[in-house]
Amino acid sequence: MSVCHPISRRAMLGSALGVPSLIRAGAKRLNVLFLFSDDQQADTISSLGNPHIRTPHLDTLVRRGVSFNRAHNMGGIAPAVCVASRAMLLTGQTLFRADERLTAEVTGRGRKGPFSLLPEYFRSHGYRTFGTGKWHNRAPLFARGFSSGANILFGGGSDHYNVPVHDFRPDGDYLAKPDRIETSHSSELFSDAAIRFLQEHQGPEPFFLYLSYTAPHDPHTAPELYRKAHPPGKMGVPANFLPEHPFDNGELRIRDEMLAPFPRTPGIIQQYLSHYYAMISHMDAQIGRVLQALQLSGKADDTIIVFSSDNGLAAGQHGLLGKQNLYEHSVRIPLVLSGPGIPRGRRSGALCYLLDLFPTLCELCNLPPAEHLDGRSLAPLMLDQNASVRDSLFFAYRDFQRGLTDGDWKMIRYRTDSPTRLQLFNLSEDPLERNNLAATSGGAGRVAAMDRKLQNWMAATGDPMESVERFRSGA
Repeated sequence: MSVCHPISRRAMLGSALGVPSLIRAGAKRLNVLFLFSDDQQADTISSLGNPHIRTPHLDTLVRRGVSFNRAHNMGGIAPAVCVASRAMLLTGQTLFRADERLTAEVTGRGRKGPFSLLPEYFRSHGYRTFGTGKWHNRAPLFARGFSSGANILFGGGSDHYNVPVHDFRPDGDYLAKPDRIETSHSSELFSDAAIRFLQEHQGPEPFFLYLSYTAPHDPHTAPELYRKAHPPGKMGVPANFLPEHPFDNGELRIRDEMLAPFPRTPGIIQQYLSHYYAMISHMDAQIGRVLQALQLSGKADDTIIVFSSDNGLAAGQHGLLGKQNLYEHSVRIPLVLSGPGIPRGRRSGALCYLLDLFPTLCELCNLPPAEHLDGRSLAPLMLDQNASVRDSLFFAYRDFQRGLTDGDWKMIRYRTDSPTRLQLFNLSEDPLERNNLAATSGGAGRVAAMDRKLQNWMAATGDPMESVERFRSGA
């Protein structure tokens, strides 16, 4: 198969231009409160249809804002998917351009040049930027993005009751050893730092507060009160539960998959979900404390609130536990925005990425768009429920999984065994991806059409696999 000529990179990736704005010219600069969780499935908010979990404060944000029910992470280039996910969020760039370690230059397809991290861009436009919690990218860059911070965790996670944290260093010269070990639960610890900032922030400059939880990432050790509120016997087993994944996807014995014995049983998954949901519910309670502090600060009416997560999790679906796959449960993320000018109680089913938040927040806060962004502003989706900013999404995991969806259909290609595995799902009729239609009479034509779109995405994003042909051949 010849390499398809890619469509315009700006047409596929660049920020949408010339769209109506939610903020009028000359409007005051709004604050940003960015709430970010770790490994949270998109469907773990009660008001979005999950009867097994208690999330009253996230429910409030849903009622007061816009929920993007088809928001996604593009994937990862290593088992620690959250590293690449956070790099995409912080740079507004796609997977292979957003260097997973956030180096000082844009990388990919031979292009180099300076770029700004999301908090750094706000800082350069007069914002006081504050960060707390997980920073799973290069430690020295934290001080580049933030003007202050507290209780900073450098790394992927920790024991939630023994958290190695650093104090903020303006020069970015962080020592290998943490400054101390905190014994408060991580969700409480990071929320405490955010609350202190809200209580102490004075002056006319707006703020950008980045609160990055390590919950609900394992170990799932929520306080007993929250575990009791989510008893295993009342946890529903996912409808797409399987004892084991039906074929080798390349990562069946990765760390995340070893957190429960094989084969999985309904009881094992109910226990897993009980502890996982308890972590989310406890985090929700801490978010409630932060929202109360925001209200008491007198700045709530001038603040955009974002809630999202770095990636989803299988948690028993398709016989998997982790996020090292391209099924919807692992690439979809929760995403809710609320605040001045944002419609209340609206839900959008338009396709979008986590990396689209960079240009979105710039537009909401009346900042000029940064030129290096691949993301597209989601403002049109807030103004018009029928609007769209993307007609397809591309997914990649390491060098052996590639996927694409147009919203109605989803294709996943694997090159982990022979013959190359292929899955085709009709998401409109089969949102849980249970019925593989690749071998059906109509499947071949649809796969060919989706392969052409996949090829365009691979070329436009600088995929090191370069082409569908090379990916399929295993070259």
